[in-house]
Amino acid sequence: MRKHMKKLRMTIDIAMTIVLIGLMAYSLIGTLTHEILGTAMFVLFIVHHILNRKWFGALSKGRYRSFRTFQTVLVFLLIGTVLASAISGIILSEHVFTFLHISKGASVARSVHMVCAYLNYILMSLHLGLHWNVMLGAMPKGKDRKKTTDWVLRAGAIAIAAYGVYAFIRRQIGEYLFLRTHFLFLDPREPIVFFFLDYLAIMGLFVFIGHYLAGWLKRLDKRGGSK
Repeated sequence: MRKHMKKLRMTIDIAMTIVLIGLMAYSLIGTLTHEILGTAMFVLFIVHHILNRKWFGALSKGRYRSFRTFQTVLVFLLIGTVLASAISGIILSEHVFTFLHISKGASVARSVHMVCAYLNYILMSLHLGLHWNVMLGAMPKGKDRKKTTDWVLRAGAIAIAAYGVYAFIRRQIGEYLFLRTHFLFLDPREPIVFFFLDYLAIMGLFVFIGHYLAGWLKRLDKRGGSK
């Protein structure tokens, strides 16, 4: 039973990652597809938290050290930004939720939706990075891996993170996050594969940050516990 639950959680997480990247290509995929993906993301997000409900049940138990505090804050920030994205998306809906006949607050909802979209992307990537060891643990172990595969993986991760910094600047993510630009512009002439490669690299950057930040916080907790 545990094995099946683990596989289900992994499947949901992979599906969320794929949908998340698709959502960022708003004007390249069309509003209808974007709304369908957004609805799918919200459903997957709910299922993800139902499957991990034991984590919420343990919130009042045990000590809060550096890693646990950071993880908890990150989860609740994500819940807030995803809910804000969903509500603002419903207000802005041109297809899926038009039957609700919501017309007020569209200008505010547009700004909220843009900021939360990029916050979701960064926060979910960081969250994925916190649990990246689970992914690495699924890979075969042994002396051969230690000598070769680990170094290849590290070099690849550094290269992706480095390109992710460039893609973050090139795609003007900071401009959208701080509302210096109020309208998202994507060049319709650009092959969509280049867009997705850039956003995969940006995700890789924050997975990289999350992974090494998690390691540092855990080491900090160990040092604190040994005193």
